Amino acid sequence: MFTDEYYMKIALQQAKDAFKRDEVPVGAIIVSDNKILAKAYNLTELLVDVTAHAEMQAITAASNVLGAKYLTNCILYVTLEPCTMCAGALYWSQISRVVVGASDEKRGFQSKGLSLHPKTEYVSGILEDECALLLKNFFGSKR
Repeated sequence: MFTDEYYMKIALQQAKDAFKRDEVPVGAIIVSDNKILAKAYNLTELLVDVTAHAEMQAITAASNVLGAKYLTNCILYVTLEPCTMCAGALYWSQISRVVVGASDEKRGFQSKGLSLHPKTEYVSGILEDECALLLKNFFGSKR
């Protein structure tokens, strides 16, 4: 059986791919019925687009695969807690479940007092140390 840890490892590989491309290393995947619909990572530098976060890329890709704007019965695995923009998109997508690696105490949606859709289940701390270390190493290399 596939576990949250299994899928988070795939999202973490996406984050590592972002790191290699000098993007903030956040990775995301969207799963439905144990099938990966979308894999994504931050593309803000490559696309010169502040909205090109991993979650936004994954939402768009999964919606295209499904041919639907709502992601009910889908799970997002993301290595960093979504920001307010991404949380808003997740709210409107009506995604069923969000599974997060590392929390973001400064820019995460929870630090702003926001919440996801009332029907969205939220789980955090999955492979938290690995996800946080990748971000720490990335920003450490920038200083």
